[in-house]
Amino acid sequence: MSLEDLKERLSKVVEPGDMVPRDYEKDGCLLEIRARADQVEAVAKAAREADCFLESITAVDFTNGPQIIYQFNSCTSISRVLVRVQLSRGESVVSIGSIYDAALWYEREVFELFGIRFDNHPDLRRLLLPEDADFYPLLKDYGKVHAFRSTEEIYGE
Repeated sequence: MSLEDLKERLSKVVEPGDMVPRDYEKDGCLLEIRARADQVEAVAKAAREADCFLESITAVDFTNGPQIIYQFNSCTSISRVLVRVQLSRGESVVSIGSIYDAALWYEREVFELFGIRFDNHPDLRRLLLPEDADFYPLLKDYGKVHAFRSTEEIYGE
């Protein structure tokens, strides 16, 4: 499916002003979408209907709150689409695992590293950190709270 077909499907979900064309050579995508948390599921469904696959889900911790970034692409043409969802601290977003199976692992990783909760996720538990870990290492305030200690402080003299 072409990028134009995908844009047409997405225009039923997000405002046209929230779809920004990009230069693939410079930005690595052809289209950037700014979506709200309540639009994520509809955007993912539109991408799935347009025969796009999910490339990745990641997040960035900005001072005004975390941002989730979804990347969708097509197997038949270069149609990489970036979807940015700005969240408030503590705000959750719906899981798209029922639309893309691969999302379940990406969402677990984002939860583990940033603490962002995905509603309706069937198994939102940690992948690498201990189950009882009470921190999220990629949050900006992590270093301030969990500052490194010297070996003498940890093990004594």
